[in-house]
Amino acid sequence: MKAQDFLVIGSGIAGLLFALQAAKQGKVTVLSKNSLSEGNTWYAQGGIASVVSPLDSFESHVADTLDAGAGLCHEDIVRLVVEDGPRCIEQLVSLGTTFDREQSSADFELGREGGHSARRILHSGDQTGAEIHRALLKAVSTNPNIELLPYHTAVDLITERHTKGGGSRRTQEVLGAYVFNQQTQKVEALGAKITLLATGGVGRVYLYTSNPDVATGDGIAMAYRAGTRMVNMEFIQFHPTCLYHPVARTFLLTEAMRGEGAKLRNQQGEEFMFAYDERGELAPRDIVARAIDDQMKKTGADYVLLDISHRDSEFIKSRFPMIYAKTLDLGFDLTKGPVPVVPAAHYCCGGVWSDEYGRTDIPRLYVCGETAWTGLHGANRLASNSLLEAVVFAERASRTAMAAAEKLAMPDDIMEWDDFGARKSEEEVIVSHTWDEVRKLMWNLVGIVRSDRRLEFAKRRLQYIKAEINEYYWSVALTNDLLELRNIIDVAEIIVNSAALRRESRGLHYNVDCPERDDGRWKIDSVVTIG
Repeated sequence: MKAQDFLVIGSGIAGLLFALQAAKQGKVTVLSKNSLSEGNTWYAQGGIASVVSPLDSFESHVADTLDAGAGLCHEDIVRLVVEDGPRCIEQLVSLGTTFDREQSSADFELGREGGHSARRILHSGDQTGAEIHRALLKAVSTNPNIELLPYHTAVDLITERHTKGGGSRRTQEVLGAYVFNQQTQKVEALGAKITLLATGGVGRVYLYTSNPDVATGDGIAMAYRAGTRMVNMEFIQFHPTCLYHPVARTFLLTEAMRGEGAKLRNQQGEEFMFAYDERGELAPRDIVARAIDDQMKKTGADYVLLDISHRDSEFIKSRFPMIYAKTLDLGFDLTKGPVPVVPAAHYCCGGVWSDEYGRTDIPRLYVCGETAWTGLHGANRLASNSLLEAVVFAERASRTAMAAAEKLAMPDDIMEWDDFGARKSEEEVIVSHTWDEVRKLMWNLVGIVRSDRRLEFAKRRLQYIKAEINEYYWSVALTNDLLELRNIIDVAEIIVNSAALRRESRGLHYNVDCPERDDGRWKIDSVVTIG
């Protein structure tokens, strides 16, 4: 058994920032189940929201966040994050992040996105996440106190039940994680004083998503199995504008395009957004996604059109260089006409319960980024608030975790992984078939629009699938695909159970059998636990 002071599961913005801070005090191991750069941070195009302009204010940013969150944001957390924003931007810049600036001055060039009443989106072209991640990865790669382990998949959290002495269920603490080494195909026990879950989102639970293949909700599933609370998991944000293309099915066309004047049209060329909301294309994402979904169902179309070709061609090329080049390569010229788009699963507004310092229900276990529920997003995330949340909470969690680690002993009696004599499976088709079945089920029954009957059918079917796969899981040797399948089944179960609990429609959750918002009874967070 190997042990470090801090074990960070996930190599996105939250995990790397936490690691950089924690490395000032002790040894840190960072796990990534793919390459270190593969994850939602790298693909974040739009930017990071913060009040850095004298024409903007904290109150305005708070108000926009609360409005988008449809009554479920925790205002104290919103204020904490918004007011800490400028300092966090300075921190990212000090670590080497380059944001675009105005040509005529040294001021940041600020974009505007849906739901924002002012320009407050700092960006680096249309590859902001990649630029932030580049700077962070450079910093952690040269830090002697940080060990980076790519292609290592966390299997389950280690608790006192996994020690030689056992332990009372009431006093369970997280002591690290069992980790699948993809190169050796073996499971290793990694102990730690403090464990951080920063594994990102859950987009791959759905058939159509903007997320990369690694976004299978691993941290959420592991925390769920360990007994933590899951909060507001019914609120899955569907990004309105993913490219409709047989090859580039996960390619996102950033909301910043609509912020810069791009229009949505149906296939007859008609603009339609103002028929749904007075803000038109700048309405929050849940409204835009449902509007597109409604247009597609009314007309029988497979997609709608996003058109920014009325803007100056040089502006389009300079503001959205990566998107312009990618779409051109796929046969679409943004400067000359529209591109086909569809909504796709994009962001999870719920997650593992966290306090204001990133602590979970279980001692020694912390959570940050999209894996966490902090109270910031409510029933719908305001565009570009997610990177900001990750920075703020990674820094807060690291400070609290370092203070806690000073008083903790290193775990030393963790039992090694027992594979129970499992043999290599000769039926991998079971895994691939079930992967497809779960994702199609979630897309068709628990997507943008839901119903009681769909949710009940999904719940029953998932129970059957889960029982089948749990039996299979314990009888065969582990693979990365099997681990991810187990996790997406657990995450799907959490989403369905959360959606079934909420007897209203609010924000990202829309149920045709209870289509109205009910502040009298349902202005509360939904909570789901295992069992």
